Amino acid sequence: LDGISTSSGQIPTELGLLTSLEQMSLSVNGLTGSIPTQLGSLTNLTSLGLNNNELNGSIPTEIGLLEKVWWLEFGYNQI
Repeated sequence: LDGISTSSGQIPTELGLLTSLEQMSLSVNGLTGSIPTQLGSLTNLTSLGLNNNELNGSIPTEIGLLEKVWWLEFGYNQI
């Protein structure tokens, strides 16, 4: 999932239902709010880019349990 511009708003919790997803980049979208714990259901995810948004809070523990992830980018947020 790359190149989708939401332009603002929160990360939809429904993204956690895309369990076959391997890559997700939602960088530079003006996303706000916290990172949904539902993203921890993406067990096939290898890369996750959420940098350059306006996210806040903390990185959910569930993200750290994703065994296939080798690349994470959360910079330039308020987390």
